[in-house]
Amino acid sequence: MDDDQDHGEEALFGNSFLRDTHAVQARLCALAPVHRAVAPNGAQVWVVLRYDDAQAAFTDPRLSKDAAGLRAALAAKLGESARGVALTRLVMPHMLHSDPPDHTRMRRLVVKAFTRRQIESLRPRITEFARALLDRLGGRSEADLVAEYAFPLPTMVISELIGVPLEDQERFRGWSDDFARGGDPGEQARAAGRITSYLAGRLPVVRAEPKDDLLSELVRAHDDDDDRLNDEELLGTVLLLMVAGHETSANLIANGTLALLRERGRWESVCAEPESLPGVIEELLRFDGPGTMASLRFTTAEVEIGGVAIPAGEIVLIGLSSANRDPARFRDPDRLDPRREPKAHLAFGHGIHFCAGAQLARMEAEIAFRELTGRFPGMRLAAAPDRLSWRPSLLFRGLHALPVAPGP
Repeated sequence: MDDDQDHGEEALFGNSFLRDTHAVQARLCALAPVHRAVAPNGAQVWVVLRYDDAQAAFTDPRLSKDAAGLRAALAAKLGESARGVALTRLVMPHMLHSDPPDHTRMRRLVVKAFTRRQIESLRPRITEFARALLDRLGGRSEADLVAEYAFPLPTMVISELIGVPLEDQERFRGWSDDFARGGDPGEQARAAGRITSYLAGRLPVVRAEPKDDLLSELVRAHDDDDDRLNDEELLGTVLLLMVAGHETSANLIANGTLALLRERGRWESVCAEPESLPGVIEELLRFDGPGTMASLRFTTAEVEIGGVAIPAGEIVLIGLSSANRDPARFRDPDRLDPRREPKAHLAFGHGIHFCAGAQLARMEAEIAFRELTGRFPGMRLAAAPDRLSWRPSLLFRGLHALPVAPGP
């Protein structure tokens, strides 16, 4: 079967979807506000496509994210296949896979540990990491910006944030890459197992010698608070922050660089006016953000979205790419416009599950682009944009590689 052709439900996740997510979702959006589709794992899902419907779906309590319920809904859709079992193992208990009151408890503890002061304290180290990576590109005729900058930078930051010792960072980075890049649920489950086993082994050390890092703060919350994290929630939370932070920042840097280099004037404008970066980053998040879909939800009762009745027990995805290019919300949505108003994109979600690491992702991106444009104002693409390939992923929007000519 040719995935580039329109085959109804299957067309949503074919090759054309990966290559040009926005065009495919926009076409579907024009046909219906909610589209029934087949995910890569074979499960039938419902995809909410329009901005207003997406925003409402984010806050509808009938769209649940409870881990046990999600596992049951996935199992009902996928049966006992090895792929289905591996996928359900990835639904770990943490705040992204929970509803109130458990979500309220876990998020309060994470926000307490993940403070603005702690995030801002990372600014000098992120700058140091970015400069060290860019030093390796100096004098090169060509480089892969994904493998050599966009991917390693967030991994270094997350390792620093959660207190991974220097001697462990190389293998930790390898597991993180295996998890983030793994298209197969079994491969991802194995990588997640290695990461959580490593973190579990670190807990006695952290308890004996706590430091000023996120893992130490979460262990304190686990040990001291009345509404504490249990062991599974603690490890699941660290894995969530690590993987979500890694993917969001890596894809934002790579996708944003591609978007700016495709319009030379945009790149040159950022080089000349680095103070414009906060606004540029918000538009890049809308225009070609790091995520394609929000993470899985399931219906606990029949829900009507955009005039479409979705029965109970169904899996629902919220289309970030389509919502952020909905012409009913954004004028001329396919144009990159850093001065655009309003800037209320949904790249970080909406409502109680709004991304807890959004501030860190924005800071990482600002530093990454400031250092990149400052060091290599003459950078150009070293491959035609239509020859670039995208990683197969239901949720994330990320390039396999981004060949660039750094320039002097």
